[in-house]
Formats: sequence, C-alpha cells, structure tokens
Amino acid sequence: MLKYYNYDIVFAEIPDEVTLAINITCCPNHCKGCHSPWLQQDGGEVLDFGSIDSLVGRYGDQITCFCFMGGDSNPQDVEQLSLYIRNNYGSIKTAWYSGKPQLPVAVNASSFDYIKIGEYQEKYGPLNEQTTNQRLYKMDVRGEMENITSRFWR
Repeated sequence: MLKYYNYDIVFAEIPDEVTLAINITCCPNHCKGCHSPWLQQDGGEVLDFGSIDSLVGRYGDQITCFCFMGGDSNPQDVEQLSLYIRNNYGSIKTAWYSGKPQLPVAVNASSFDYIKIGEYQEKYGPLNEQTTNQRLYKMDVRGEMENITSRFWR
C-alpha cells in the first residue's frame, strides 16, 4: 500500500507539463543529501484509486501530468495507479520519479509517459546539472525510453 505525505502543482519536474507531484512516503533509498528525508518515514494518507479520483477531481482542469515522486517500496502499486489514471483520465499524462538505478523488471515502462531513474548522488548533482547520474525518459510512440535529461540543462 502506498501513502503520500503531500502534493503540489509544479512546473519544473516534467518539461512542458503542468504537473501534480505526489510525494510518496516509505522511501527505501536513503540517498545521502536527500532533500526530503521525512519521506523515508511511514506516514501520510493512503494513495489509492479513491484518492486519485479526489485529487484529479480537484485539480484535473489545471494539470497535464500526474507524477509519483517515489514509491520505490512498492513499484507495482505505482504502475497500477498510473494505469488507472491513463485508463480513466486519458488527457492526463503520468510520470514516475524513482530513486533506483534502473526500472524494476516487473514494471513495464510503457505504463508511464515519463520515468526518472537514479538515486540522488550529491557529488553528481540534481537533474539540472550536466554531471547528474539521474536520467529522465519520455516514452516515445514505439514505447521506447527517450532520454530527455538534457532538457533540464541550461
């Protein structure tokens, strides 16, 4: 079961999208220099189909993307919620920010429109640094992952 701590409408997480970013708790990664260490705790509200309906009902007209920020403790649930959004709210894209170095084998990348993978490593910096180890991918029309990380670099 996934839980979320909070959420916000953001403009910098996914290029060209107005994103409802959901901060998921129980992060197992414990990245050194983590900017949100409270997300490592087990707390918050349950994130399920009902809470998705409530959030999209409240913000659906204002967003173009729904982003799961975390969820590495239960990637299959993240995938199922993404598919739920795609099947029930077709105009809203989905994204997943995972701190793992690669997508879990049991998760199908084509269940999302965008996927960020890679733990935050302080020495390499965040996505907007050319030295980052993290990568953001956009799924192309063939269902393959296109690296769009450079869109963050100035």
